[in-house]
Amino acid sequence: MPVSKDSAQSADGTADGPAVRPQPRAATPTGAGTAVPPKVLAALRRYRVAAFIVGWGLIILCVTMVAKYAFGQDWTVAVWGPIHGVLYVGYVLLAFDLAYKDRWSLGGTLWVLLAGVIPGVSFVAERQVHRKVLARQKI
Repeated sequence: MPVSKDSAQSADGTADGPAVRPQPRAATPTGAGTAVPPKVLAALRRYRVAAFIVGWGLIILCVTMVAKYAFGQDWTVAVWGPIHGVLYVGYVLLAFDLAYKDRWSLGGTLWVLLAGVIPGVSFVAERQVHRKVLARQKI
């Protein structure tokens, strides 16, 4: 006797009735079983944008320093230096906001703040922070 997809088969090959299918778990933002609080997700989004902007801002600052010292273009650093300073202050504030809301360790917070002053490292720190916050691991 053919058995439909919706019924379970016993050991002797007869149908026992409808199969009991496990219900899917409610989806969480992390996929790890522990939901990330909305206030942490919002702070994480703001931090990620700031890390991206500061990362590129620092690369631009390095280019302007090359233009200043190699080509005598003093105005480049005079213009971009203060802009990058304001961007970094925003990065620090947003990193502290996320660190406070997600209860980071002092060492993790300092690592993220230091990442904003080394060219390219803010991109690495942002990926690491994003992964750990979503996995609900401590930083």
